[in-house]
Amino acid sequence: MTRTYLVTGSASGIGKETAEKLRADGHRVIGVDLHDADIDADLTTTEGREKLVADATRISGGVLDGVLAVAGLVVPAPVTVAVNHFGAVATLEGLRPLLARSEAPRAAVVASLAALEEVDEELLRRIESGDEAEALAFAESLGATANATGSSVLYTTSKLSIARWVRRTAPTAEWAKAGIALNAVAPGVILTPMTAAALETEEGRAALDAGAPAPYGGPAAHPRAVANLLAWLTSEDNAYVTGQIIFVDGGAESIRRPEAV
Repeated sequence: MTRTYLVTGSASGIGKETAEKLRADGHRVIGVDLHDADIDADLTTTEGREKLVADATRISGGVLDGVLAVAGLVVPAPVTVAVNHFGAVATLEGLRPLLARSEAPRAAVVASLAALEEVDEELLRRIESGDEAEALAFAESLGATANATGSSVLYTTSKLSIARWVRRTAPTAEWAKAGIALNAVAPGVILTPMTAAALETEEGRAALDAGAPAPYGGPAAHPRAVANLLAWLTSEDNAYVTGQIIFVDGGAESIRRPEAV
């Protein structure tokens, strides 16, 4: 059966691969990005988020079977928090009424293995308070602060916050009890323009392996590895999985947290 999906971040990387996978499977896909998409919208702004919902409602005819919040940033600037957490939440909550009209609604968001790295606890608290202006102001004060691994704490914290939001939100009346499955995937190292240069050198591969050791299929995966899982999680075949953070990392999370269940 043909389903209608909306994918943010559809112009590149995991979002593009996911949109292409769904289309190849015969489904209708509404792509969202800053440009080169069915809906051009800036998810860092209220106007962009409102445009996303209005355009998605019009284009879809008022019903979406799947929403995939893939759009994300890694830059050490407050915009990272705005997109990775608040933009993703606005996408999923704003489009939830369209999902509720589907016979088999599913939703997913992209978190990250990087959420296991050091985060800024005060920034996390402010993000989870729901006050975006306050969170972004604090993020601005942190600037390009990095943790011990060199990762931007704005990135790691925003990826942890969105994963925790999924865990809290998925079992609620508005989602699970309304029949809407909500999950997250947490990729490890994925072959993208951002990682390509590091993967070309022994030193770069060693640095990536230090934080994301991937004995299965490493040192990096093609974006289709994530796209395939996203496609399944938001398909009708997913009849009983919700509230999960599923690592797509070649075994890195199990190495780093062998006793986690």
